[in-house]
Amino acid sequence: MKKKLKLGLFGFGCVGQGLYHVLHETHGIKAEIKKICVKNKTKSRPIDESFFTYQKEEILNDPEIDVVVELIDDANAAFEIVKTSLEHGKAVVTANKKMLAEHLEEIYQLQKKHNRPVLYEGSVCGSIPILRNLEEYYDNDLLQSIEGIFNGSTNYILTKVFEEGKNYNDALKQAQELGFAESDPSLDVKAFDPKYKLTIAILHTFGVFVNPEDVINIGIDKISDADLNYAKVNGYTIKLLAQAHRIGGKVYGFVAPQYIESTNPLASVRNEFNAVQLQGAFAEKQLFIGKGAGSYPTGSAVLSDISALTYDYQYEYKKIFQERQVAFSNEASANVIVSFQGTGTVTAQDFEQFEEVSENNGFSFLKGTLTLEKLRELSANPEVSIILSPENKITPLKAVQEKSLVYA
Repeated sequence: MKKKLKLGLFGFGCVGQGLYHVLHETHGIKAEIKKICVKNKTKSRPIDESFFTYQKEEILNDPEIDVVVELIDDANAAFEIVKTSLEHGKAVVTANKKMLAEHLEEIYQLQKKHNRPVLYEGSVCGSIPILRNLEEYYDNDLLQSIEGIFNGSTNYILTKVFEEGKNYNDALKQAQELGFAESDPSLDVKAFDPKYKLTIAILHTFGVFVNPEDVINIGIDKISDADLNYAKVNGYTIKLLAQAHRIGGKVYGFVAPQYIESTNPLASVRNEFNAVQLQGAFAEKQLFIGKGAGSYPTGSAVLSDISALTYDYQYEYKKIFQERQVAFSNEASANVIVSFQGTGTVTAQDFEQFEEVSENNGFSFLKGTLTLEKLRELSANPEVSIILSPENKITPLKAVQEKSLVYA
């Protein structure tokens, strides 16, 4: 254990300032910020100017700095910072989920090559310590699924829409004003942000590296007033869920909104809170809930990683080496409810198994099972809204085909 770590910080936005404050208000953490690298020379900042530099080399080449903390928005620049830091013998803490998801296997190899750790608890679900639990507590349990609310911004929006009757645009604006959503909210509302988080979580849950482009993401931006009314009439709420399931030798994972019954524990997770539910062979179901958006929740997760480094902690990626190896696949089906204005945009022939059709205020609602690839195809249509049904079940396509033959 080191006496005191010296930190070099890249970025001083929402999370960077949150980290600064929690670090200075938490006694017992043996770390101090030596220098902060930022881009904007004219921006007013709440701490002394002597902390700041505008040259990344001043941190990367400083032999006194033990740990580089990367908290910038640019994923490509962030990866270069991480890579160079490791090459210079420095440990890294980051919360950049896009950068991690796109470079996770390479970062894993860089850690092995340079014998320096990269920790990133703050990249998945804010203040919930899910990655370290997956690494340590669940290293001996055969996990069957991980699912939950991985994005605080969209959960905040959906809470305001359902509980306060706000329209979508007003709820989004309020989320932006509170710092829960970015000025460009597409990463959140189109479900790219939870997709990146799910990609990272899949590695620590099942030991599988996944290309984020292979993970289907459907956001909340096409949810219509008719969908909201359908939910209210049937006693449902809607949550944007990230989920991955191990079935046999395959892992199936995607992000999509889902109708949720009031008895589902995820229905009571409100505002900017996140939730992660794990299903294990031995521990069965366990639910983690915590704030997923805001400067302090993510800042505290980053600080937790810094604290862990004072004890030389690193991820061991144990599940990569388990005997039962699995592969990622989209060859499965899911239970969905598809809605669109008018008729004919989607037909019963698009479904693997078609259940029913209904109409409400000029909208058609078709219920049944879609393959994940058909779900991806239909979700690209701006006129079509796809929401998972409350009883959603992921079924490998071979099982669907065999069931169809039985009934034929």
